[in-house]
Amino acid sequence: MSGMIQRSLAALSFALVCAAWPASAQETVRIRGTVERIEGPVYVVKNRDGAELKLTVTDNPLFVAIVKSTMADIKPGLFVGSTGVMQPDGSQKAIEVHIFPESMRGTGEGHYDWDLKPQTKMTNANVEQTVAGVEGQILSVKYKDGEKKLLVTPETAVVTYVIGIKDEIKPGTKVFVAAAKKQPDGTLLTPRITYGKDGLTPPM
Repeated sequence: MSGMIQRSLAALSFALVCAAWPASAQETVRIRGTVERIEGPVYVVKNRDGAELKLTVTDNPLFVAIVKSTMADIKPGLFVGSTGVMQPDGSQKAIEVHIFPESMRGTGEGHYDWDLKPQTKMTNANVEQTVAGVEGQILSVKYKDGEKKLLVTPETAVVTYVIGIKDEIKPGTKVFVAAAKKQPDGTLLTPRITYGKDGLTPPM
């Protein structure tokens, strides 16, 4: 199979899996934690609340790596996501901004409650404009039901997604799972694991 075809299939799989199993689905769990050990097909993860979770993956799972990026990589026309805290003027002060690859355009589009920290919101939208502000750069973004201004400060984490490799997930790797489905035996099943590359913690 040529490299181009492999990349195309990977991009298609990337988009399809990212649309699967929304976090609102019944009996799903969101995971932010560190891989403690790997027992055969089971990833034993210490969640951020201290709980030890046993995570397994579906057939043909997707592994997605998070890598560092910068504001210089964010241009009008890109689709981005951002977790942040709402400000009195209606803008959103960004804790993190993640750049979606084109294959993920439209994923989770909108503005809604998020659970990274108390009182946080997630906005996934198309970048219309970037301008310099007093505290940092301001992204004007538009989604299907509205628009927001995202304030990106020097403290904001800016990252992007790349296709990952299963073997890169080892004890000590920081992982994020948007929605794992609880199984009768207490394990959690997911079609996708997002992990930080080179020691990075997924910030979303």
